[in-house]
Amino acid sequence: MSLCILAAGKTVTLSVAAFTLSWTHSVERTRWQEDWSVLPSGLQVVEARVKGSGAGMEPPEGAVLRDGWWAYVPKIGIQPRVVLAASGATGEGWTLCTVEGCRELGKAAGDTIVLEPCAADGSNQPR
Repeated sequence: MSLCILAAGKTVTLSVAAFTLSWTHSVERTRWQEDWSVLPSGLQVVEARVKGSGAGMEPPEGAVLRDGWWAYVPKIGIQPRVVLAASGATGEGWTLCTVEGCRELGKAAGDTIVLEPCAADGSNQPR
């Protein structure tokens, strides 16, 4: 499986079946993390974690406090794509980590990043 990252008119392809997306909440300055699986039909969030709570960030029912993080499984289905839009309010963008390492995405305000599985035909283009 491959993940296509579309940004600034370019596509970057990562040959991965899973990734972790993390960011800092722009108001509460609290760290968030989400683990995702890359499937032929889309992207599936496997687990989410938030380092604390605050305005609009209350951990949902069933969340478990583990090593200082509230961990839970979001109740959303497979997403055809995930769109990230940078506010510029945190001084950083998102961090996308795979088994191969991490990269920062969308640091500048207004940057839009699209994550989606690459086409199944091996063309390394978005579906």
